[in-house]
Parts: sequence; structure tokens; C-alpha cells
Amino acid sequence: MSSAKENHHPTPGLSRSAVLRARSVCVALMLTGALAGCAVGPDYGGPPRPDLPSHWSSKTASHRDAGKLDRWWLRLRDPLLNRLIEEAVQANPDVAKAKAVVREARATLQQTAAGLFPSVSGTASVTNNKTSASSSSALVDSAPYTLHQASFDSSWELDLFGGTQRSIEAALRGEQSSEEDLRDSLVTLIGDVAAYYVEARGYQARIALAQRTSVSQRDTEKLTRSKYEAGSGNAVDLAKATAQAASTEANVPTYQAALAADIHRLGILLGRPPNGVASLLAQSAPVPAPRMPLPTGLPADLLLSRPDVASAERKLAQATAKIGEAEADRYPAVSLTGSVGTSALRTGDLAKYSSVSWSVGPSVTVPVFDAGKRQAAVRIAEAQRDQAFATFHSTLLTALEDVENALVSLSRERVRATKLTEAAKNYREAARLSRSLFETGSASFIDVLDAERSLYSAEDSLIQSKVSAAKDYISLAKALGGGWTDPVDISTPIIVDANTGPHWRETVK
Repeated sequence: MSSAKENHHPTPGLSRSAVLRARSVCVALMLTGALAGCAVGPDYGGPPRPDLPSHWSSKTASHRDAGKLDRWWLRLRDPLLNRLIEEAVQANPDVAKAKAVVREARATLQQTAAGLFPSVSGTASVTNNKTSASSSSALVDSAPYTLHQASFDSSWELDLFGGTQRSIEAALRGEQSSEEDLRDSLVTLIGDVAAYYVEARGYQARIALAQRTSVSQRDTEKLTRSKYEAGSGNAVDLAKATAQAASTEANVPTYQAALAADIHRLGILLGRPPNGVASLLAQSAPVPAPRMPLPTGLPADLLLSRPDVASAERKLAQATAKIGEAEADRYPAVSLTGSVGTSALRTGDLAKYSSVSWSVGPSVTVPVFDAGKRQAAVRIAEAQRDQAFATFHSTLLTALEDVENALVSLSRERVRATKLTEAAKNYREAARLSRSLFETGSASFIDVLDAERSLYSAEDSLIQSKVSAAKDYISLAKALGGGWTDPVDISTPIIVDANTGPHWRETVK
């Protein structure tokens, strides 16, 4: 029976050992298929391709190859952000956990593939013996003697109906899914680090704006107080000027608390204590402003570029293989068993032909009656395959939604930022003119108050818009599956045990 046809590319960024291991397993599968001659259960025909739109709905989408998203965060042009992402990839606990899951999946594949080969075990013993025999007149004791024994036993279950082959297919696809999950954790991590970093820079900018504005508003308060003391002002204007400056100053503690929360989160993402990166962000810096568009590719590209979609597809392939694994359990199992043993009174006699015994032969196990247990196992596997397909379909639709939302949000936010820039520029001029006229007595204080309040609101909104645009850019990169593409070392465990050989056990702690 032909093997399953799959269109799966090796996961970018992972070591070549996974690819080599997959190839060796595929060779083993081919050899087993040639020996067994058939397999039961459905063959996986490759990734399903539901109806997908031919293009993104947004006119701003760049339909160039979406695979060219390597190190997309470099487009934000912030060296410190690059440094934080590099460290997060190496030290984040969630990434470390995902690496351990890959190691577990690879070990599971190796363990499952061992079922293709015979198992051989050897035993040896040396025993002191004495026997007694009774006769009609007395009990006769024989002289003690030492018996030396050695034997080798082997067994090999023939994969006649492809059950082991299907088990290996399932394990291989599980390994591929775990590698995609690792890539997905990197996509999420890099996006989170970039988003929290942008937010932190945004709060720094809003704190600086509030402090600058409050200084200007305190100057207006002093001017109003001077007019009041000179008799050309009134107490109402003075109270309003004081209240406006205090209201602006009250925003600073709120922004500082939000800034601290973002810095703490960045520390955790980097595997550090909450204040682990506080010193790195002590100095303010501009909000990162990307200018290069991201290549979005086509909707069909998400089948390979989004690791969560790729992982869900591999889980579907795994669930399909498990149907054949359950189906094969309903068929007879044939095993070849053999043993060779030798026993002698002296060690040197163990190799003599007269002391050797052997046995070899097949054994067949046929399911006769199990009250439908095996049939139910097949139905369970089929239902789990349907669940995996539904999960894959849902994940793909969610991926399409994420990209469309990010494209629209980024496009509209850029339009909004343009308008806010124009508004801030005009409010700045209005505030300057109203203040000059107020100083000469040609304008009322209400005009000054309104102009300063509007200017502060417009400039604060402009900062928030820059943050939103940068975060929408990051969201689009995440939605397209952009992430880490460099090789990732997954071979080193988190905990390296020492002295694992035979040793005296210490007191249990």
C-alpha cells in the first residue's frame, strides 16, 4: 500500500538533526512497508486547503513573498529592542519549556521506531545445588555441585498490517507539531517583547509631555496671578489656571505606574526579575516608528508561514495516523521468538554443543472476542481526527482574521496619525497666539485655557497614535508568522543531572 503523500517543509530555525532523524525514520518506514506489504487505516493526503480568498481585502497589503519576514523587528530601528529580543529568545521560560517538549517528542519517536526491530535479552546465572533422592531403605544425598547457565532470548513482532508503521507516523508528526509549537512560542515572545517595549517608550513620552505641559501651565498660572494681584484679573481665572496645571500633573503618576508595569513585564519575558531591565530603560527614547512595509504575501501562504496553523495541520496528520494504529490492533499479530541456552557444571563446558539447547518459532495472536473494544478504539480515533480537522480549520480562519484586522488597523491608524499631527501643529500655533494676546490684554483667559487644554490633548493623542501604529505593525508581523529564523539549540536540557550512574543514595530531602 502506498505511503502518505505530504507537503511539509522542515521547520526553519531548527537544527538539521531533526531533518536527518525524520529521513532515517522514513527509510525505516519504507523498509517496513516492503516487508509487511500493507497498512490499514486512511492515508494522509497532505494539508487540506479550504476555500481561501485569493487576496487580502486591504488595498495597502504588500503581496510580496511573506516568507521574507526574517528579523522584521529590525525595521523598527531600535538597537536596544534588538538586544532585548536576542536575550529573550535565549532566556525566556516558555521557550525553554517548548524546547523540552520537542526533546520529549523526539525521544518518543525514537522509542516508537524501536518497535520495528527485534528485541534481544541475555541472562546468566551461577547457582549452588544439592538434591536428595529416597530409596526403599534410606534417603540418599548427592554431592553439592555448581551449575553455570547462560541464555539469549529474542522476539520480533512482524508489522504485517502496518500498526507499528502508523505509530511511527503519528510520533513523527507529533515531533513536527512540537517544532512548530516552539516556533509559535518564539513568534509570540518576540511580538510581546516588541509591544511592551513600544508601550514603555510611549509612556515615557507621555510623562515627558505632561511634565512639559504642566510647566507651561504653571507659567500661565503665574501670569494670571500677576494680573489678579495687579487688579486686571479675577479670582475665577486664577483658580482655573491652578486647577488645569494640577490636573495635568496628576496624569504623571498614572503614566509612571503603567510604565513600571511594562518594564516589569519585559523583565519577566527576558527571564529576569521584574526590575531586571529597569536600568536599560532609565533613559527615555523615541517611540519606534517603522517605515518599511511588511510583505504580506497571499492568504494561502499562512498554511506554511503561521506556525500555529502548521502545528494544527501536523496534529491533524498525527490524528489520521492514529486511526490506522487503532485499526491494526483489530488484526492478528504475528511474532517470531527464539532462545538459545546453555548449562554446564564448569564454565569452560558452556560452549560445548552437548550443553546447548535452542528453540525458535512463530506465534500468532488473534482477537476473538472483546465486546467491541477494538472497534470502539477506531471510532474514538476517527472522532479525534475530526476534532483535529475542526481545530485546524478554526486556527486557519483565526489567522486570516488576525491579518485582516492588523492590516485595517495599521492603515487607519496611519491616517489618524496624519490628522493628529496637523491638529497638534495648529493647536500649538493657537496656544502661542492666545497666550501672546492674553499678555497684552487683547484676549480673555478662557481662550488661553481652551487652547492649552486642546494642545495637550492633541499632543497626547498623537503619542498614543504613534504607539498604536507601531503595535499594529507588530501585530501584523505576528499575524503573518514572522519570528525567529536562526538555528535554535534544543539539545541542552534545562537541568543537567550529575552522578546518575550507580552510587550510594543520599538521604531523601
